[in-house]
Amino acid sequence: MTATDTHRTIDAVWRIESPRLIAGLARMVRDVGLAEELAQDALVTALERWPETGVPDNPGAWLMTTAKHRAIDMLRRNKLIERKHEELGHEPEAGQDWADPEAGVGLEDDIGDDLLRLMFTACHPVLSTEARVALTLRMLGGLSTDEIARAYLVPEATVAQRIVRAKKTLTKAQVPFEVPRGAERAERLASVLEVIYLIFNEGYSATAGDDWMRPGLCEDALRLGRVLAELAPDEPEVHGLVALMEIQASRAKARTGPDGEPVLLLDQNRALWDRLLIRRGLVALERAGKLDGALGPYALQAAIAACHAHALAAEDTDWARIAALYATLARLAPSPVVELNRAVAVCMAFGPAEGLAIVDTLTGEPALANYHLLPSVRGDFLKKLGRLDEARAEFERAASLTRNARERQLLRERIAECSGGSAA
Repeated sequence: MTATDTHRTIDAVWRIESPRLIAGLARMVRDVGLAEELAQDALVTALERWPETGVPDNPGAWLMTTAKHRAIDMLRRNKLIERKHEELGHEPEAGQDWADPEAGVGLEDDIGDDLLRLMFTACHPVLSTEARVALTLRMLGGLSTDEIARAYLVPEATVAQRIVRAKKTLTKAQVPFEVPRGAERAERLASVLEVIYLIFNEGYSATAGDDWMRPGLCEDALRLGRVLAELAPDEPEVHGLVALMEIQASRAKARTGPDGEPVLLLDQNRALWDRLLIRRGLVALERAGKLDGALGPYALQAAIAACHAHALAAEDTDWARIAALYATLARLAPSPVVELNRAVAVCMAFGPAEGLAIVDTLTGEPALANYHLLPSVRGDFLKKLGRLDEARAEFERAASLTRNARERQLLRERIAECSGGSAA
């Protein structure tokens, strides 16, 4: 294996292992910022050694062992500093109340999962909602600041600042590394659900790179959602989110073609949809409905996904019901993205002119200024109406905005269709 191959392998390993690595270290040192630094140190060591020694059989365990050794050395060094301060009659500096290296390793609570402990810690009320989401996506989702920024339609520099400030705030406040109980748990639940779904979405439709999907992120989000459903069995929106993810995940095998190219919903081979995941999703949706008759935002989205799941063929889809569900969702949780999705459903149910009328009200939305799906959807409506020159311009704009190579190629094919030839 060449040095280049080794570095690619390290990048892949880091993407997979970093959330678990940071979570395990945070349980040890009780400081999420320090945990990330230790994990990064282990990564640097791997970059130095693996090109010469080769990639270990269990790279995740190697990284954890290396990081733990550094953590133990650091903790011992700081304990020594504390003893020297005591000998000199001085108080140790604030923030140096270090735990024993193995403290808390054997402690159990009702969740038993370091990743969820880290998620609830990162979602502490001492942070703003935006900071909680950004920090958790960074540490548990393994997402870059650029990917988080695109998911939230905000500048990358804004996300970077949120993450740095969030880690400093958690350290200063000495937030415990634990799953909260009682009322505090309920307060943080909404943010946790939002984070889980954003992780799932990044896996389901990657914002950048050469791959249309990142299945590992979907699997992590599903696992976290399922565990959370056991932790909070009486929370309808937890089951609503799980239902939504299960049904969406059921389409994974049908969403890409033989060469990894995207296959859109209406063109998918529905025989490839995972019926077990669909059943699991429908059961979770029913559970959410029994807990609270009025479905919340996640359960409403799951109900929309269920409409697609019930349709054995694309032409059997009940688009009028989907449009009505989106209208309810728009009243409950107003969002320009929800309106954009409603426009698609209205187009399918009542025609492209009706959908275009909704989309045209969104063209001035600041949050959608660089959102590639807005011109993509508008281009699709214009194409259906035979306004090919306008449609081509919209697809060209969408292609310039997307960072995903597979999606860009799909848009180039749309451009070619409007041009009557091939796109470069």
